[in-house]
Amino acid sequence: MPISSVPMSEELQKPSSPASGKGEGEFVEYSRARQSMSRRIAESKATIPHIYMQVEADVTALVRRRAALRAGGDAPTVNDLVIKAAALALRNHPRVNSTYRDGGLQLHSRINIGVAVDTEDGSLTPVITDADLKDLNEIASEVRVLSGRARSGEITPPEQAGATFSISNVGMLGIVSSQPIVNPGQAAKLAVGAVTSRPVVRGGEVVPGDVMTLDLSCDHRVLHGGEGARFLTEVRTNLEDPGLLG
Repeated sequence: MPISSVPMSEELQKPSSPASGKGEGEFVEYSRARQSMSRRIAESKATIPHIYMQVEADVTALVRRRAALRAGGDAPTVNDLVIKAAALALRNHPRVNSTYRDGGLQLHSRINIGVAVDTEDGSLTPVITDADLKDLNEIASEVRVLSGRARSGEITPPEQAGATFSISNVGMLGIVSSQPIVNPGQAAKLAVGAVTSRPVVRGGEVVPGDVMTLDLSCDHRVLHGGEGARFLTEVRTNLEDPGLLG
């Protein structure tokens, strides 16, 4: 009795493996930097219990303020304003600016914010040190220089070290919302969505406005929902009242 009812000629024509059915392929080996980043992302997702929360901010006043600044020359970007808003909020929420370690917390005295930069070799994260002590122009200048160095491949390891909190502005690519992965050694990461124009309720009336989504991912070993929510609410308050940013 034949083992198979399929003719031998047809069996020989079948792909020898699932991969061969995808056609000719090319293996692209990651650079050492991207290999390291991949390992860190996998480690973070596997070992850190993530919780996620989201708010929307009415950033109409922020957009108008930036437009006025641009009329006078170079102006901070929306991302620069978010960095400052988060840095000020971190002062009041030290647990968000900490690291889980050996069944406890390492609270950090400095507020160093890593800023994700999209490059050909993946996302690199230059660090703005002491972001809470710098004014908007200083933050804008540092982000501009470090982002340029990241994209040109000139950024150094020390310029990417020491972050206590990170921000990913996916809104620059048109994305409205995302759930970022907390970086190893940190307690939370903020994702910033694109600014979209739509009706908002202000003073009991529906009026035109600009809205931004803020997504916060937290290490649940460090932050419970209330702690993360209070921090995220303060970031929103800072953005909705740009006068607080100096």
